Amino acid sequence: MSAAPDTPLPFQVEAIAFADGLSDLRAVRDVVFVQEQGVPVELERDALDPLCHHVIARDDQGRPIGTGRLTPDRRIGRMAVLGEWRNRGVGEGLLKALLAQARALGWPEVTLHAQVPAMAFYARQGFLPYGERFVEAGLDHQSMRLALDAINPVPSREAGLAALLGVIDGARRQVLLYSRDLDPGLLDQPEALKALRRFAVGGGEVRILLQDPAAPQRAVAPLLGLAQRLTTAFTLRAIEEPVDADYPSAYAVNDRGGWYFRPLGHRFDGETRLDGESRARQLRMHFEPVWERARPCTEYRALGL
Repeated sequence: MSAAPDTPLPFQVEAIAFADGLSDLRAVRDVVFVQEQGVPVELERDALDPLCHHVIARDDQGRPIGTGRLTPDRRIGRMAVLGEWRNRGVGEGLLKALLAQARALGWPEVTLHAQVPAMAFYARQGFLPYGERFVEAGLDHQSMRLALDAINPVPSREAGLAALLGVIDGARRQVLLYSRDLDPGLLDQPEALKALRRFAVGGGEVRILLQDPAAPQRAVAPLLGLAQRLTTAFTLRAIEEPVDADYPSAYAVNDRGGWYFRPLGHRFDGETRLDGESRARQLRMHFEPVWERARPCTEYRALGL
């Protein structure tokens, strides 16, 4: 498995038995958890290790650079990547290898305890937060879960934000947003704005359909400012046809099978899946004729849009 195109450093991820890989697994985990994060070694080296399914990442010299494991209770853990290899695709490679193992084992769902700063990373792979945050080994954590090869329910705003990040970051060239009023609580969040900016700067196209274009203008929605700065990437249109204005739902959909659908557009609860091409196609087919009937948001011209 290769690293990301912008950081072409070769590495491979493989499954490894704990007994065979003990020294290499600890070589990574001791550095990341014990030395960097201050986790007591007696907590890091737990009794579950011999019972887990492990994966390890190695550089082109065979040296260990990352680890991860699946526990008997169907939880991903001990995700660790050496500092010089972070943001080079290693974490994603480890996670995908663990999910492939979980599928091979026939697991319907996997969970994990994400360190809070890493939540966006897991959201990009479809994981959604649930429950309250908690402290584990002295660090703030959030439980997250992913239904494998199935629709994932979205019960809260926090889960909705994670679903939205997954759709945006999973897009290839296009993201379509059908929204009542730019969705305060979602599209105004720093994480969402950062993801949209990254996608747009990378050459992506974002089309946004609005039922109430005046509301975000009154609220000085930050997404309008982002769209003003990146006019070639963002296009906003206002819905006028009564049949379209009466549509109660909202959604985000990309061009790689990812979608987040809310039956009631003023609520956050709904469903999501990042590999559901059939439903994504339905949503794109709904979006296109409405887009053709909608008008440009001329009221944003004063903002430079």
